[in-house]
Amino acid sequence: MDVSPDREAVTQLLRQWGSGNKQALDELMPFVYDQLRKLASNCLRAERPDHTLRATALVHEAYMRLVDSDVAWEDRVHFFAVSARLLRRILVDHARSNNRQKRGGEFQKIPLDEAVLVGPQGDKGIVELDEALQRLAAQDQRKSELIELLFFGGLTYDEAAAALNISPATVHRELTLAKAWLYRELGQGAA
Repeated sequence: MDVSPDREAVTQLLRQWGSGNKQALDELMPFVYDQLRKLASNCLRAERPDHTLRATALVHEAYMRLVDSDVAWEDRVHFFAVSARLLRRILVDHARSNNRQKRGGEFQKIPLDEAVLVGPQGDKGIVELDEALQRLAAQDQRKSELIELLFFGGLTYDEAAAALNISPATVHRELTLAKAWLYRELGQGAA
């Protein structure tokens, strides 16, 4: 596996930050900001056009939560895995907040697609997806984490495999099973 100087620098800065060096965080952000912005954009790409949360705001909220986190950072992949979970949590919290402000209506069923997990059906869709992923995690934590890493985190199969300490072939197999489970759970498999 080719390790670029930037990847090494990110891992080194993460470890310094994890050891209490707050200046390392300031040095880290230029290395990871663009990738975090891409992750946020990917998360928001399939949202409805009038979504009130933008990629920059999502990254800034994630940054504020990361600053206050107490995580023993392992490497770049671990950082982006945690960031993916955090971005998902922020979107779900935002959706739940909006749903509390709206009146009535049942949750809508959303389609699950390999390229897009969150459809333009609105905030209710991401909440339903989050609840389904929580149920999947109760049955199989690794499959839930895999969906999170690949679709919310934007990690490659190889990066997700490294983060979960499994082979890329296992990633493919587990992803196929996880998607089938989610299709069935979200009511899309019986059409």
